[in-house]
Amino acid sequence: MWLAMASAADNQHVLTDSGWLQHQCQVMDKQRIMALTSQQVQELSPTALAYLGDAVYELYVRGLFLTPPKRIQAYHRQVVSLVRAEQQAAHIEQLTPLLTAAEKDILRRGRNASGRGPRRIDGPTYQQATGFETLVGYLYLTDPDRLADLLSQIPTLSPASIKDGGES
Repeated sequence: MWLAMASAADNQHVLTDSGWLQHQCQVMDKQRIMALTSQQVQELSPTALAYLGDAVYELYVRGLFLTPPKRIQAYHRQVVSLVRAEQQAAHIEQLTPLLTAAEKDILRRGRNASGRGPRRIDGPTYQQATGFETLVGYLYLTDPDRLADLLSQIPTLSPASIKDGGES
């Protein structure tokens, strides 16, 4: 919706001027998402945070694979390999030593709020993945810089791993 509000002259710069696009994203964040108060974020259920975290994480991973250009099936295969519950659970194992006490509490709340999940995934793996998504959603709302820092610590999301195909 926010891109539709840009003038025709501004639209020329969407693909060539990443600074302009970054600015538009910041405006959107301040107007919509960051309009939540700290109290409102604390009142969100772990499942609501996981819902948001799932979308944020998938968008992040999709962005990693945009270059070099590929066929849609290749994008999809690579993205799915990293957004699967099994990979998210592995990310938690890698990140846990780096988490603060508050982040570990958010992770715990997400795990505990998790249901059984799909049959193809065992319960503990699904709980870990839901905890990961809850943490991503929470940090997206409260501390995007911390989220970016944590995601950069995941080896399978490193530029070298992505360049090699992104599958582990």
